Amino acid sequence: MAALSWQKSSYSSESINCVFVAAVSDGAVAIRESDEPDVVITTQPDKLRALLRGVKAGEFDHLTA
Repeated sequence: MAALSWQKSSYSSESINCVFVAAVSDGAVAIRESDEPDVVITTQPDKLRALLRGVKAGEFDHLTA
């Protein structure tokens, strides 16, 4: 993957648990976490948008670790 311009989530604090996103040249979105920066996942913007809407709506609140 070519060098990406990573942007830290505005919800991430200054701690080590930060989420970063970057636009990929093919229109996809790359996502990584600060504690494992070499692990990168990619998805399409519409799929990420659906996930974020679900999280905000509480669709996953019933899941437990």
